[in-house]
Amino acid sequence: MKTYDAIVIGAGQAGAPLAKKLANAGKKTVIIEKRFYGGTCVNDGCTPTKTMVASAKAAYMAGKSHELGVPVKKFSVDLAAIKKRKDDIVLRSRNGGLKSAEKTQNLDVVLGEATFTGEKTVEVKLNSGKKQTITADLIFLNPGALPLIPQIEGLNEIQYLNSTTILDLEEVPGHLLVLGGNYIGLEFGQMFRRFGSKVTILEKSERIVSHEDEDISAEMQKILELEKIEVLNNAQAVKFKQKAGGKITATIAQKGEERKIKCTHVLVAIGRKPQTEALNLPIAGIETDEHGNIKVNDKLETSAAGVYALGDAKGGPAFTHISYNDYTIVYRNLFEKTDYNIQDRPVPYCMFTDPQLGRIGLDETGAKKLGIKYKVAKLPMAHVARAIETGDTRGFMKAIVDPDTKKILGATVLGPEGGEIMTVLQMAMEGGITYDRIRYCVFAHPLYSESLNNLFMTLGD
Repeated sequence: MKTYDAIVIGAGQAGAPLAKKLANAGKKTVIIEKRFYGGTCVNDGCTPTKTMVASAKAAYMAGKSHELGVPVKKFSVDLAAIKKRKDDIVLRSRNGGLKSAEKTQNLDVVLGEATFTGEKTVEVKLNSGKKQTITADLIFLNPGALPLIPQIEGLNEIQYLNSTTILDLEEVPGHLLVLGGNYIGLEFGQMFRRFGSKVTILEKSERIVSHEDEDISAEMQKILELEKIEVLNNAQAVKFKQKAGGKITATIAQKGEERKIKCTHVLVAIGRKPQTEALNLPIAGIETDEHGNIKVNDKLETSAAGVYALGDAKGGPAFTHISYNDYTIVYRNLFEKTDYNIQDRPVPYCMFTDPQLGRIGLDETGAKKLGIKYKVAKLPMAHVARAIETGDTRGFMKAIVDPDTKKILGATVLGPEGGEIMTVLQMAMEGGITYDRIRYCVFAHPLYSESLNNLFMTLGD
């Protein structure tokens, strides 16, 4: 058995920087990764998908450039070349992170799968086939999550895609059926429509992105339908069948009626589940909830003293920036004697459809549930000078404010550079800058953010 000061399980966006920080602070540390260094973000999430989103945007603009007086008479999409560009960027990031870790003093990188065999004791089945047992007083869990696959008749008999395997396609699907109308489903659905696929999206709820305000959902659906993407709400697949080498027939239940859809590919994008099963957490005294998420307190410590969980596997917002912030909270609290917790931090996010959907703080639905006084400022992108000039007026800006204190309580921006505009409002919220000050603030013209003047002018006081 080998003894360390700290064990980090999972080299994601919390585990990787935490391991280096611990090692640089003089702690003898080991980081265990069973698959690829960098976790979901680098290998299956942000890096590859946003790389491919850029290619999809180029195809979209080529098809629309005649509106700007630049007709493109003919263009084609080379998915194999898009994949190669994506793979090159992913490998550069993955290998860069791994090499940096391997050069770090006091840090051992172990490639294999970890399983607890007792309190503070971990057995690693190395990728080489051997086994190694290690122990430490401090243990940090960052195992991440995997695509959630539902139990649907016939699904396991077809070669369905998930958010990882779809990244390896080298030919554009003829007809892509997407199960799920949230982040993953909408980003991939729009992407492959722009590559040339026919796309149908099934959402079992009444509306897509159902955690957003109704007007946001309606506008998002309108935007997708303008690109000839079929969106079916209140709909779910109940059966799949495929003849050898032929098309897939999906039986869809919608509002009590059944219909059949023929497609060439099926993408399962209904969510993700924590990658905790193989860890054998109960033997180490680490509790999980009914979904397998690791239970933590507001300082990210588990039910086992000295064991912390970070990132997607603890449940809650599954974003790279939240995972990274988990690392900074845990490290600073343990080694810099701070007293941070996860309760009061902002949770911004951006969905990289085109246009983007950026969100921070309360939306109108949340304000109503709290029963607080609020006002809504709303501005269509059709009233934004920059949007008009660039030829893209889809979407709108929306902010929730306190009419008494004039503080901004939250904002949702569905529009070009929506995430960047949202971030300006987040900084205002962080700094306590009230909307009446933003209304008369001098912004450079003609930026998208300049229209925050006009957004708050709509409040009329």
